Amino acid sequence: MKPLKFLSVFAVLLLSTINAISQTYYYNVPKTFQGNVYTYQCDEESPNAVILYNKANRFTYTKWTYRDGSPIGSEIRKEYYTVDLVEDETWTKPKCDSIVNGAFSAEEKARVKDYFFMVRMTIDTDTGRVIEVDFSFINMHPFGTIPISVYRKIELDLKNNIWFTLTADGRKLNFTRIGWMHKVK
Repeated sequence: MKPLKFLSVFAVLLLSTINAISQTYYYNVPKTFQGNVYTYQCDEESPNAVILYNKANRFTYTKWTYRDGSPIGSEIRKEYYTVDLVEDETWTKPKCDSIVNGAFSAEEKARVKDYFFMVRMTIDTDTGRVIEVDFSFINMHPFGTIPISVYRKIELDLKNNIWFTLTADGRKLNFTRIGWMHKVK
């Protein structure tokens, strides 16, 4: 190999390695993020996965209960996976997808395009409004490089623009959750 060609190939490989190493992973350890009007917490869910949520959330780690506070037993909980808690409609899922996709810049979309992350909304069973949002992802995947401001934007847009009509079964609970694995487009 000619020296100039070798140096060119070496330089490209070196720059690629430096770029990969210098990628900032914000969520690789449990951490608190303080904004002007919000505080987010990143907790480890497993050795490689994290949950990111607004510290003002009340239900992130709360188990579902009935309105009177009595626990939902395991047999009944299984039933809730097959019972509709919200009315069927056609607009919320596409709107949720649009909100999430719209929060990412073109560069961020390119970085996360081959990966999924979990978006989970907590729904007020009195109003049907989204009252909390949290996110789960593998901390060393590209979602770990997305700044907190993107997750904040998703949270606020979902809270302000999404609501559900609860079924009679849904209204029996003190809150409900709706979540999905999302691939940014």
